[in-house]
Amino acid sequence: MGALRYHFSGIAGAGVNPLARLMRARRHEVQGSDRSFDQGKNAAIADELRRLGIAVVPQDGAAVTTGIDRFVYSTAVEADTPEMRAARGTCIECVPRPALLAEVVNTGVPGIAVSGTSGKSTIVGMVAWLAREAGLSATVIGGAALAGDHGGLLVAGPAGGPVVAEACESDGTLVGYRPAIGIVHNITRDHAELPSLRAQFTKFARQCRRLYVNAACPEAAALGQALGALSYRVDAAGVAQLPGRSLTLRVPQPGRHNLENATAAALSAIAVGVDALTVQALLMRFPGVARRFEVVGTTPSGIRVVDDYAHNAAKIAAALAAAQAGAERVLAVFQPHGFGPARFLRAELRELLPRVLRAQDRFCYAEIFYAGGTTTRDISSRDLAADAACAYAADHAAVASWARGEARPGDTVLLMGARDPELPRLARAVFDALA
Repeated sequence: MGALRYHFSGIAGAGVNPLARLMRARRHEVQGSDRSFDQGKNAAIADELRRLGIAVVPQDGAAVTTGIDRFVYSTAVEADTPEMRAARGTCIECVPRPALLAEVVNTGVPGIAVSGTSGKSTIVGMVAWLAREAGLSATVIGGAALAGDHGGLLVAGPAGGPVVAEACESDGTLVGYRPAIGIVHNITRDHAELPSLRAQFTKFARQCRRLYVNAACPEAAALGQALGALSYRVDAAGVAQLPGRSLTLRVPQPGRHNLENATAAALSAIAVGVDALTVQALLMRFPGVARRFEVVGTTPSGIRVVDDYAHNAAKIAAALAAAQAGAERVLAVFQPHGFGPARFLRAELRELLPRVLRAQDRFCYAEIFYAGGTTTRDISSRDLAADAACAYAADHAAVASWARGEARPGDTVLLMGARDPELPRLARAVFDALA
């Protein structure tokens, strides 16, 4: 296939951004838009896209013309936006972002799809680090940049080479993948109830030519047993058991879940050609993934501020456990990432928090993130805070004020939430308020 002209709608998003950059790296002509750019936000991402030769255009539909070959859109872009209407009106090929990603994975040699309701971004981030540091010519695509980078995660390799990518179940598109190798890292209640998730993961698993599952997750292990999959596991000392070999893994990031992530990453990296000893050596220097227990800093009085993407019960529990392991007291803030997710998670969080918080810990709900659009706004974080008899912050300034009033020397302040591009800035503001 020759060079094509792509338009990416929602190009600042962590899922869309690396695909746009990959298409540009593969010498296609690329342009894109994002409502955040039109609002004067995410300037660093826009500047990086321009540096790569990607045209950044307003999201008003004017740039969507018959000269475009493929119109790729984020699932977060509403169907009635000017761009979506323009694309449909000109009969351009419209491609959902997950479909393009599945296309890239399915044509990889080999193509590896990393799935699971938790840990995908960290696993794929580890693989990207391993591939880059080992000099491997491979494509790696994930939803979270390495710590210190912007946008989504991309290591751009040639078409027809190895591909490792994060395959997400959140929008029901996991079933579009038909990879040479599939990984099911875990299956827990997230975005949908377990019966629906089981059906989606089962169909995905049946479409993988080879399947690996995490033996530590009961749901994944049961799926693997039913389909005759291979499994991997790791013990508390970091001894990982992979099919046909064992490795001792050490990673800088805390928590048993990160050892499990490293095991899946080692399996993937070895499958695309990284030597096992190189994997062991490089993972000890892994810098981490943006907003996955990312330490913003520690104040002179010893207050540590951590930024984390946790946004469901399992992820919140894991982040809290990691924070509690390193601090006598944790001040946790959670901002739900939408009104639908807040309704979906409400009962589960009501049960979770009393179970995982220690008597000395403190918890605060920040007001629900609203990205715009026509969603029903019939719930508030004030309601969730009442459920848990905890603090409520109406906005980000109130979060910083709450942390400043509560924090003591030696505490860890853990900020959690997804989707809101201002959360990293909030974490920095909290650190500055405490420093």
